[in-house]
Amino acid sequence: MKIVIADDHAVVRSGFSMILNYQPDMEVVATAADGMEAYAMVAKHQPDVLLLDLSMPPGESGLIATSKVSRDFPDTKILILTMHDDEDYLFHVLKNGASGYVLKHAPDEELVSAIRTVYQGGTYIHPKMATSLVREWMKKTEDAGDSDPFQILSTREIEILPLIAKGYGNKEIAEKLYISVKTVEAHKAKIMEKLDLKSRPELVEYALKKKLLDF
Repeated sequence: MKIVIADDHAVVRSGFSMILNYQPDMEVVATAADGMEAYAMVAKHQPDVLLLDLSMPPGESGLIATSKVSRDFPDTKILILTMHDDEDYLFHVLKNGASGYVLKHAPDEELVSAIRTVYQGGTYIHPKMATSLVREWMKKTEDAGDSDPFQILSTREIEILPLIAKGYGNKEIAEKLYISVKTVEAHKAKIMEKLDLKSRPELVEYALKKKLLDF
């Protein structure tokens, strides 16, 4: 099977490439450092599996890349690679089209097994996180309309919100995400409106409470 690895750390890309290329049924055909590059490599190589880091500052995040790849290349299975073991992250990436979720500190054997599982059409979730996923799904079903950012905000808004909270200006955010300043301003206004926030301090407090500053 053909695999593309996307992670902002070169040492991680190299390490995982060595592990996967050692497998008789796997070949890493390309690597990428952010979401935009990941999309380009998928378009070029049409891999069976995209191993995608969720957070890749300062480039486009895995959240955005997941949406784009799953929309335009449905035959490529997406396996999220992340440090987060929070069910909110899990719920959102699966909703956006990912087929699985592996923690970066997982053993090599688990990573290899996860790739084979999604390649064969399955969904890979660590048993501990599977329990959390069911609990989170039940909670979201019961609390429809709650102030959960993963329900209220769009994927792009979830990407922009923590950048605002960290103090980046509109121009800096635009450059980081390869979008226009006007687009950033529009998203910012929508975020404040949707969350009923009146000031940046309120936005920072909200981002901290919802654990969005890890993006």
